[in-house]
Amino acid sequence: MEKLNRSLRRDGVVLAVASLFVISAIVVSKGSYKNMSWFNISPTTPLPWIHDTTPTYMNQRKVKGLQNFGINREKNRDEKLEMVEGDLATARALIREANSKKFLNQTYSPLQDSDYIPLGHIYRNPHAFHWSYLLMEKLFKIFVYEEGEPPIFHNGPCKSIYSTEGIFLSLMESDTYFRTWDPDKAHVYFLPFSVAMIVEYLFDPIVRDKAVLQRTVADYVHTISHKYPYWNRSLGADHFMLSCHDWGPRATWYVPQLYYNAIRVLCNANISEHFDPKKDASLPEINLKTGEITGLMDGLPLSDRKILGFFAGRRHGRIRPALLQHWKDKDEELQVYESLPQGISYEEKLRKSRYCICPSGHEVASPRIVEAIYAECVPVLISQRYVLPFSDVLNWEAFSVQVSVSEIPELKKILLGISEERYLRLREGVRMVQKHFVVNDPPKKYDMFHMILHSIWLRRLNVRINTLLDD
Repeated sequence: MEKLNRSLRRDGVVLAVASLFVISAIVVSKGSYKNMSWFNISPTTPLPWIHDTTPTYMNQRKVKGLQNFGINREKNRDEKLEMVEGDLATARALIREANSKKFLNQTYSPLQDSDYIPLGHIYRNPHAFHWSYLLMEKLFKIFVYEEGEPPIFHNGPCKSIYSTEGIFLSLMESDTYFRTWDPDKAHVYFLPFSVAMIVEYLFDPIVRDKAVLQRTVADYVHTISHKYPYWNRSLGADHFMLSCHDWGPRATWYVPQLYYNAIRVLCNANISEHFDPKKDASLPEINLKTGEITGLMDGLPLSDRKILGFFAGRRHGRIRPALLQHWKDKDEELQVYESLPQGISYEEKLRKSRYCICPSGHEVASPRIVEAIYAECVPVLISQRYVLPFSDVLNWEAFSVQVSVSEIPELKKILLGISEERYLRLREGVRMVQKHFVVNDPPKKYDMFHMILHSIWLRRLNVRINTLLDD
């Protein structure tokens, strides 16, 4: 029955895409898109592996390598690559056409999805997101390199603060929908190493030689780049790695093409540490203490939420000391702890609070954000230069409160100043967005696994869907 349902959903997408092709063809035939082909459309932004922040010597190497990527097709024609790029060009064009004012004003729309239709204030551009997601389901193919042995490769922690890393690796390894075994049909290529497992198994806490990251990651890239043509063809620009460990960005330093060119999916999405949101994707951090993924959604009704705001956590980083200095053990309504008293449940405090305070620690990401969403508690984000997960499509202002470090002394005043009407709207936003942060095994449409894939899909498309609407 599940296979039948999936088949029906897939057929529905095919019909929708086909219908849009027909509408697009009519528009083109009337001259609305002169000199434009669906299979030859330029990205709206520069190619992802060439940008102004890249050192000159890297750009020179990249430009030289574009010929190997099939840009100079008269000299080096790659028909299989052209088919893959044609898929992406078609997707770009369809998303723009579906989101144009002309199409939105149509009395009939082929956009049909029996599972879920993104609507509401939690999305930056729900229509563009929906079409992009459906096209991802229809077209997106990922090749996972088989080289490497567990536990360092094809494996990761599925409990602890780095659980997102292991969960994605596990689900990607077992996926039969997006994963392809034919690398010539892939749109992206996954490097399945786990930074968390490298640190656990190879890093000596006494010697503390971080070059172990260099040896492992550089050797792996060397292996796949010599065995397959795909890395050298794009200089890594159509490859991605994923890490929730604090040292995830550091692991990419040692391979310049991985650092500057490849898609890095990171929990530590810190712009000040050269995270580039144009090509890198922010990964949610979840602390699965037992490894269980069921029973995590647990919110109490508003009448049981007597605590204005809550935080409990260790003093580290630059933001938490300021928070603890101003509010630790000083207010009954704004309850801030460095450590909870014995017998007090952390989860119960989350469930009984209106707002859950989520300050950055040593790194910008915090598992408290997802914990708050699970508990239907409005997250209060206190961070600097943090790119929030799925912010390509999610409007975080619709379900969270963002407070600057300088405003920490006024935190209680800020929260009390939020009207009841706005709070209820924020809380409703939290409930709506839960769908995108839940972990399912097997995955379900629009859940965290699919949202991570969609972030990668957008970067491979080289499209920013929240800015597509015509003026």
